[in-house]
Formats: sequence, structure tokens, C-alpha cells
Amino acid sequence: MDRTFDELVAEADAAPMAGWDFSWLEGRATEERPSWGYSRLLHERLGTVGAALDLQTGGGEVLGTAPALPRLLVATEGWPPNVAAATALLHPRGVAVVAHDGDSPLPFGDAAFDLVTSRHPVAPRWAEIARVLRPGGTYLAQHVGPASVFELVEFFLGPLPDDVRRGRDPEDEVADARAAGLELVDLRAERLRIEFHDVGAVVWFLRKVVWMVPGFTVEAYLPELRALHEQIEAEGPFVAHSARHLLELRRPD
Repeated sequence: MDRTFDELVAEADAAPMAGWDFSWLEGRATEERPSWGYSRLLHERLGTVGAALDLQTGGGEVLGTAPALPRLLVATEGWPPNVAAATALLHPRGVAVVAHDGDSPLPFGDAAFDLVTSRHPVAPRWAEIARVLRPGGTYLAQHVGPASVFELVEFFLGPLPDDVRRGRDPEDEVADARAAGLELVDLRAERLRIEFHDVGAVVWFLRKVVWMVPGFTVEAYLPELRALHEQIEAEGPFVAHSARHLLELRRPD
């Protein structure tokens, strides 16, 4: 029996938000993954260095599945629930988790790390990344690209201006990284299909990824949610596209 709009929304609105685990969406939403396989690349690279730093680690889920870790591995995270989750997951493996807001200078010495990594950082501070990398060291990361999932965002907010749609453009990021003294090694970008199979999945997603529709609540967007539910019921899954790019940079010798 199909579940009603009220049932789907109530369930998603009451679901817990702790950590950075998206397993609640299994069977309710799907997302294509980038062809380069960031987790695999990261895990391979971690096994080749002596000291590494993972920025904005979330709940530590990507690091936590690495088969081999460097002798020194530090992770930073700013959101308190994620700091707690990452600490519980990573401390048993000898990883130091440091609470850091992402905006202030990194609390590490110059040339401290062979490798700096990040999965979906909010706003990389290129001068700080360059500073903590040793000469010859590498920054390897997967970033969110421009206008990611904007089909969904604009369903709720309406059309957004061009400068907002261009935010996180990989070419702009490369230019800023070069200005900080880093060299480009590799850049790959893809747009990937996302499907939301019911309105509950959308509610949960927007509660989790809070910057997509700032201030989102069910009460504030009840008419839009009803319209989205009716569209999914009539036409099938709501389709959006995420933007991702793989970025590898190097601090010159």
C-alpha cells in the first residue's frame, strides 16, 4: 500500500541526524558515483606517505575504511556531532581528531604533512593547505562542483543568479590554488544523476545537507513539498544532478 504524504514527511522529519551517514536513504534515493573512485584513490595514497591530514573529515567514514594508515594521521572537523562520531570511529586506529572551524588558520606547523586530503570541503583555504604541505607534498580531494543538485534547490528557492550557480567552479579553484603556490597535477569533473523516489527522501536530505535550502523546515516549505509529492506520484522519481571534481595539487619542491 502506498504511503501518504503526511506519513512520508512525518517519518523523515523525525529521523535522527547525527553523524554523516546517508544509509537512511537506501531504497529511497540513488546517486551515481564519480568514475575515479575517490575512496579507493585516497586509501591507496594513504599507504604511501608518513604523515597525512584529512580536512573536514565528517564522521570519519572514508578514513575509517582505509586498510592501511600512515604513521601520523590527523583529521579535522568543525560540526560537534561529527567530531564526536569521528573520534569514536578513528581514535581506536590511532587517528587524532582535532575540532577546527575550517575558517581559522590550521593548528599545525609549516611543512608538517606529506599529504592533505578532503572529501567535499566547504571552502578550501589554499594558503593554509600550501603552508602545511611539505615541499613535494600533495593535496588530493573530491570537491562539490557548481550548481550541484540545483534542480532540487531551485524547486524550493526559485531560479538563482548566475554568480551563485558558478560558485565552486573547478577552474576558479585551480586559479586560487595556483595563486597560493600550488601546482595542478590532475583535474577531472563529472555531473552525476540523483533520483529521489519519495518526498520523505527529499525532506531527510534537506534536513541533513542544511546549506542546500537554508532554514529548511517542513512547516516553512509545506506547499512546495506537497507539489513535489504530487509530481513524484504522477511522473516518477525527482531527478537532479550532483557536480563533483577530483583535484590533485602539488607543492613545488
